[in-house]
Formats: sequence, structure tokens, C-alpha cells
Amino acid sequence: MTYQFRFDVVTQNLPFLLDGLGMTIFLSFVSLLISIVGGLFLAVLALSRSRIVRGINLAFGEIIRSTPILVQLFWVYYVIPLALNIRMSATTATLIGLSIYSSAFIAEVFRAGIQAVPAGQREAAQVVGLSPWQTFRRIVLPQAVRIVLPPLATNFVTLIKYSSLGSVFSVPEITRQAVLLTASTFRPLEIFTFIAIIYFFICWPLTLSIRLWERRLARL
Repeated sequence: MTYQFRFDVVTQNLPFLLDGLGMTIFLSFVSLLISIVGGLFLAVLALSRSRIVRGINLAFGEIIRSTPILVQLFWVYYVIPLALNIRMSATTATLIGLSIYSSAFIAEVFRAGIQAVPAGQREAAQVVGLSPWQTFRRIVLPQAVRIVLPPLATNFVTLIKYSSLGSVFSVPEITRQAVLLTASTFRPLEIFTFIAIIYFFICWPLTLSIRLWERRLARL
């Protein structure tokens, strides 16, 4: 029996799937913003003069980077509400999990960017009377941001793909919508082919732009 393709299943349910795409973009963008703040904070801790602070920060980063993100999402969704006796929606848990995971990687990006700024510039800032905080805010951070922008964009692409894990917790992002639609239409080939195409046309142009951006920065 020859399989009969029916891509009209996709076109007829396009609004339903695109609602999920909106949630995917929301999860990715908000978790990126949170993880940028968290990553910068962790990067500052990594450069602390205190061995205890550096040690705690190092341990946290190694644990997050060395364990699967799906396990961390399960931990956030089930363990934190149980431990703190609070209620947490699936969307909130997914945002927290994605943000924590991404923060650990972005922290390394910021740390490398900060350390790439020549030490002589910090010394010159101190000579003219700037405090350590003023030196960091006015001299170091603006230059570090320019260095870390391409890696941050790469993290955004990664978050877009990882947001699909929210489907495990019934977060109505595009993969979850596809699962629900497949359950009612029994057309996984057409539906998940469309979902793969959507992810490709979101992530591929971003990835290509990042490569061109990095080449341009390398020539400056």
C-alpha cells in the first residue's frame, strides 16, 4: 500500500501550529535575556578574588554544564516546587531551566570576553582615578560586549532548539502543538516534516548571520 501524503493537514491547522511558534520564540527570547544577566553575574563571580566564591561558582558551572538539560528541567519542574512548597507552571519551570542552563555557558563567554580586554587599559583607568566598578562599567564591559555578541547569538539559536523540550511538560510551544495535532490526525510525517522546516528556516539564517558577523569582526 502506497503512503498518501496529505500536507493539507498542515495548511488546515497552520494557525494552531503558529500559536506554538509564538511560544517557542517567547521561551527562547526571555530565557536568553535572563541568562545574559545570570551569565554576567556568574562571570563576575568567576573573576572574584575570593577563592571560596570562585570555588562555589566553579562547582555550580561544572554541575550545570556536565548534566543533561532535560534532567535539569525535570529537577526544576518537580524538585523545586516540592522543596519550597510552591506551585510552578510548566512554562515557568521551562524558562527557569533554560535560563540556568544557558547562564552557565554564557558565563564562560563573558569571562573570556572580559579577560580579552588588555590589562593595561584597567591599569590606565586606575591611574586616572576610576574605581574598580567604574573601570568595569566604562572600560571593560563595553569592549567585552563587542567580543561576546556573536557567541550570545549562537546561544539564542541553541535556546530555540532546546525550547522544544518544553513539550515534555505540555508547554504549548510548536513541538507540543505538533504532538497534539499528530495524535488527532495520525499524520506525523507531514506534521513533523513541517516542524523541522520551521526550525531550519529560523535557525539557519541566524547561524549564517553569526558566521558572517564573526568574519567581519575578525577583519576589524
